[in-house]
Amino acid sequence: QLQNKILILTICAAGIGGTFQYGYNLSIINAPASYIQMFMNTTWLERMGAPLESNVILLLWSFTVSAYPLGGLTGAVVAGPMAIMLGRKMSLLLNNVFVIIAAALSGFSRMAKSFEMIMLSRFFTGVNAGVSMNIQPMYLAESAPKKLRGAVALTSASFTALGLVLGQVVGLRELLGGEESWPFLLASNVVPALIQLTALPWFPESPRYLLIDRGDKESCISALQKLRGTSDLSAELEEMLAEQAAVKGQRAKNPWELFQNPALRWQLLSIVVLSSAMQLCGNDSMYSYAAYVFEVAGIPQDKIPYVVIGTGSCELITSVTCNMIIDYAGRRPLLLGGYIFMAGWAIVFMVALSQQTQISWMPYLSMACIFAYILSFGIGPAGVTGVLPTEVFDQMSRPAAYMICGSLLWFNLFLVGTAFPFVVKSLAHFCYIPFLVVCVCTALYVWFFLPETKGKSFLEISEEFRKRNFKTKSRAGFYKGPEEIKTTTL
Repeated sequence: QLQNKILILTICAAGIGGTFQYGYNLSIINAPASYIQMFMNTTWLERMGAPLESNVILLLWSFTVSAYPLGGLTGAVVAGPMAIMLGRKMSLLLNNVFVIIAAALSGFSRMAKSFEMIMLSRFFTGVNAGVSMNIQPMYLAESAPKKLRGAVALTSASFTALGLVLGQVVGLRELLGGEESWPFLLASNVVPALIQLTALPWFPESPRYLLIDRGDKESCISALQKLRGTSDLSAELEEMLAEQAAVKGQRAKNPWELFQNPALRWQLLSIVVLSSAMQLCGNDSMYSYAAYVFEVAGIPQDKIPYVVIGTGSCELITSVTCNMIIDYAGRRPLLLGGYIFMAGWAIVFMVALSQQTQISWMPYLSMACIFAYILSFGIGPAGVTGVLPTEVFDQMSRPAAYMICGSLLWFNLFLVGTAFPFVVKSLAHFCYIPFLVVCVCTALYVWFFLPETKGKSFLEISEEFRKRNFKTKSRAGFYKGPEEIKTTTL
């Protein structure tokens, strides 16, 4: 049970303008796709006196879609320096500027007869999502008490799923998904930004950031009192002071310093594997397959958008469920279960797709697979992956770790979006084989190499990884190569 409503309100204020925007902006672009492509064609016709060829329209559309992950990658790279220099809360507040610029660009694009404004708008929206995906879990995990750290940090995934569902709902033709209203749909992301700008200033900064990065003990105690609703903070403060002493004299690290540090080898490998797997596991591709499978199953064309909302709702339900059980079940079982189930459903899905035309009930099995796959993703990988960098890295390495995580996440989102149509073309019904391999390999990595972090302090987790890194080093103690090479890197 949460001791204080301030913590709950802080979670909501951070989430609504944070990872909510990632999910929301990911889904609102789908509904008006055909209208935006028509707008591109008519705009070009007015400018040049000749219409665009269909393959050029498709190319311009793919530029518009890929501007989002490109912006996300930029946001992930700037998030680390922002978190260090401005603090976690101020970074989240300033991040709303990108959305306000994006909303203005897309909202006035039709009036200005400029489809380039939509592309630029998607880029700025991506920057906003890239920053919030990195800083929000960091801010919340650093503000939460130890026994609730997993659940609090995992709310980032719940807000992403909520954004996804609301984006699908608002994108319905009856609301803002119509031909006349699509600029308003693309500009509607300004509403959560304004809510956050109004609400978040009233809540405290991350106590860990105040004490360890800023050295401001008074502000740290004040923030803790607000967040915990109690004045008995001695045990928690003692733990933070021990962490402060452990990193005393150190400065915030850069991403390349993490790669050079042998004491962070396993932590880094773990977040690289899990962040890459989160996008390479094929969950987002399930959404793109959903409409086709529902059509084959005999659902009328005009009813498909309503059924697609069900897929987003699946992810929301499971991420909220995961939120409730993460601090009881632990991180490893949820990740392991998620990837094992996804591997199983990928096999069933491919078999169902290959028999779609032969057996009458196969389309319904394909539909069940889509829901089951998204449920399996939501129960573990969707949320736990974002929590781990906070737990396995110390205060000085954490922003750089999130920069690496975020960069991988956005690069792989771009990679899957670009490569998936070609994978489908070459492998047809067996297009999920690459995703199946990723799920199996990730499950094996979690089983053999990832320690449990549930209920442990940041120092205890660091110590566990230090033993693992040290053990690896001592086994190969006679080999002096890395030390020699390291001296010549500069």
